[in-house]
Amino acid sequence: MLACGLAAGNAAAQSYPSRQITLVVPFSAGGPTDTLARILAERMSRTLGQTVIVDNTTGAAGTIGVTRVVRAAPDGYTIGIGHWSTHVVNPAIYPLTFDILADLEPLAYIATNPQLLVSRKDLPADDLKSLVAWAKANSDKVTAGTAGVGAASHVSGLYFEQKTGTKLRFIPYRGAGLALQDLMAGQIDIMFDQAANSIPQVQAGKIKAFAVTAKQRLKTLPDVPTVDEAGLPGLYIAVWHGLWAPKGTPKDVTAKLSAAAFEALADPQVREKFAALGQEIPEPAQQVAEALRAHHEAEIKLWWPLIKAAGIKIE
Repeated sequence: MLACGLAAGNAAAQSYPSRQITLVVPFSAGGPTDTLARILAERMSRTLGQTVIVDNTTGAAGTIGVTRVVRAAPDGYTIGIGHWSTHVVNPAIYPLTFDILADLEPLAYIATNPQLLVSRKDLPADDLKSLVAWAKANSDKVTAGTAGVGAASHVSGLYFEQKTGTKLRFIPYRGAGLALQDLMAGQIDIMFDQAANSIPQVQAGKIKAFAVTAKQRLKTLPDVPTVDEAGLPGLYIAVWHGLWAPKGTPKDVTAKLSAAAFEALADPQVREKFAALGQEIPEPAQQVAEALRAHHEAEIKLWWPLIKAAGIKIE
């Protein structure tokens, strides 16, 4: 009976995939994570020979979507994309019913992206120093959009408060895409947003960009200064993305999924699309599952003490 079971398992892994695969995006459509997922899904479908569909499972700053992946059958037909906020910040502030490291199988480290501090286009400030002065003059009135409590946009805003002595009024949304829509409409004042999400709107003149949360300027926005240059040195936050499968997914299956992701990341068209979004693709040696796990563990060690010390609470 044991031999039969092993044989059946091996046969299933060898025939994988035999139907469509669901890639769970824990945020709303139109946001940066959704955009990356759709680019990858299209290219991975070609390698795997089966359609990879994107499913937006939103809520609780991404924890609902991540939980769905953790609870899914470990057969390779449900995988998830996530990032610094969903896989580092959220486990520090939400009472999750699973272990973010132990209950997921890493597949690939796919990209890293800094934040942009952006505002509605008619906000009365033209550089970071004048923005800080305006925020201080309007303490508790400045509205800052976030993708939810503990999202990168929220944590970035908290660090901004800490470094500038300002007080923001955070407005949580179900995803960065929705927050950006309200920013363009002038319904909120500012937000820290992934560069991938905001670059097209900055280039189109629909919003203002004040600084990038990195040591170097973005090639796609060379006129936007770094936080160091703009007067807030050290406010570095990079939102990196990875792919995961449920714990217990057969190694042969995870190997096929990882290989499809690596092939996608090597595709010139995919690389061009990522670059246009301000995304940096890791070197091949850093894309592998082991590298993602090591980076994930290092980020938890770095950020959890800081996040917990900030006293971020679920609202």
